[in-house]
Amino acid sequence: MAKNEKNEAAVTPEAESPHRLVEMRLAKMEELGEAVELYPYRYDRTHNSAEARAGEAGLVAAETVVRYPGRIMAKRGTGKTMFVPIQDEWGTLQAYFRKDELGAERFHLVQKLIDIGDWIGVEGTLFRTRTDELTIKVSDFTFLAKAIQPLPEKFHEMSLENKSRRRHLDLAMNLASRERFKRRSAIISDIRAFFAEEEFLEVETPVLQPLYGGATARPFTTHHNALDMTLYLRIADELYLKRLIVGGLERVYEIAKDFRNEGMDRTHNPEFTMLECYAAYWDYHDMMDLTENMLRRLAVRFGDEGKLTYGEHEMDFNQPFRRVRFMDALAGKVGQDLMQTDTAALKELARKHHIEVKPGMGRDKILDEFFSVLVEPELIQHTFVMDHPKELSPLAKAHRKTEGLVERFELFVAGFEVANSFSELNDPREQRRRFVAQKALMDAGDDEAQPIDEDFLAAMEQGMPPTGGMGLGIDRLVMLLVDTANIRDVLLFTHMRPEQ
Repeated sequence: MAKNEKNEAAVTPEAESPHRLVEMRLAKMEELGEAVELYPYRYDRTHNSAEARAGEAGLVAAETVVRYPGRIMAKRGTGKTMFVPIQDEWGTLQAYFRKDELGAERFHLVQKLIDIGDWIGVEGTLFRTRTDELTIKVSDFTFLAKAIQPLPEKFHEMSLENKSRRRHLDLAMNLASRERFKRRSAIISDIRAFFAEEEFLEVETPVLQPLYGGATARPFTTHHNALDMTLYLRIADELYLKRLIVGGLERVYEIAKDFRNEGMDRTHNPEFTMLECYAAYWDYHDMMDLTENMLRRLAVRFGDEGKLTYGEHEMDFNQPFRRVRFMDALAGKVGQDLMQTDTAALKELARKHHIEVKPGMGRDKILDEFFSVLVEPELIQHTFVMDHPKELSPLAKAHRKTEGLVERFELFVAGFEVANSFSELNDPREQRRRFVAQKALMDAGDDEAQPIDEDFLAAMEQGMPPTGGMGLGIDRLVMLLVDTANIRDVLLFTHMRPEQ
């Protein structure tokens, strides 16, 4: 390791301030700039680290010259040689610099002026060292970018909050984080391939909407200056996708950013990615089959032959998904059927079970809170919870057999909800009655109730065929498939309070 790097790596807050380290690097930068172009426009790469390793035998035998760029992660050496690990997106290759090969002036740049964290491109042939490390014997190099700020030591040991605030450092220092986000991209690509095979059309709907709807949530509000009108960031794309069904597009889906002005915890973020799909002539049973097939396919491709490990739990998606009715699950926990229980009695029962009832909560929200506290945490194995009370689902079709219920399912895995589906309400008269009921809740103080959307009702009055719909949280699905317990681990950038 060069003297400057030893000094820089050895400093402590008492011995050398971060400001001083920056000053040292700026001084090197001035001297380096006299010899090389500090920020060139491009670099011709012949191989990345994965390609070099995969093609090692042929490249070594042919003495092929490779050109390889990346970030310097360490430096070590004697007076005339330097070994420098260089990291790109796929991994790390070691570079071997020799004073006799480069000349005194060029070697001085590497030894004294180029720092850990800088970007460099090296050119040379591959060989194996005595310690069996694949290495590039450098015949020439190109400086690519100066890192004025030093890389942190042991950043992989930092808190999740610090990694989330400084994702660029997390990705630079932790290859496991990099692979996790690459897997997220692969999962989304595979979902798109699945829906293409099922003959769904991918579409786009507005993020800024004059009315919010399609879910019970508090929206973010903004103002459109040119139109002088209030707009809302979408909480769901459901009502727009249903307009497309009315228009004659029979199978549509969207992978979209949604925004809900709500609290944050390990499974919630105010900005999140949602998949929503709708199919004409289907009901929630068809959507259940679609969802099960998609999850099984993903478990096969990204798990262990259909088996997933999440924390201490193992789930075998080759097995049929369990199906249980919402009210039956609640009855099993409280020892009575809550179907006919009025709001006052529910509040009293909630107190007995230590369930918080906030002011303005109607019977629907109280039932949902019962489920969240008593049932949801135990739904570890993949389970469809079906047939919810009507007041919980203002956009779902009434159950064809049981009065007071709707045809709906939620998919739970590992103790949290992953997907939600309805046999969609397509009677505009009933839809209006449901909207009016939601408006009454809003007037009573429920800031998550939905407003009446007259434009959507007008579209429904043109006739909407029987339709099945499903929404799936991409972020939570990725959490499941990469085995992480916090949503921040699968979001490149999250919203956080400013640092003090």
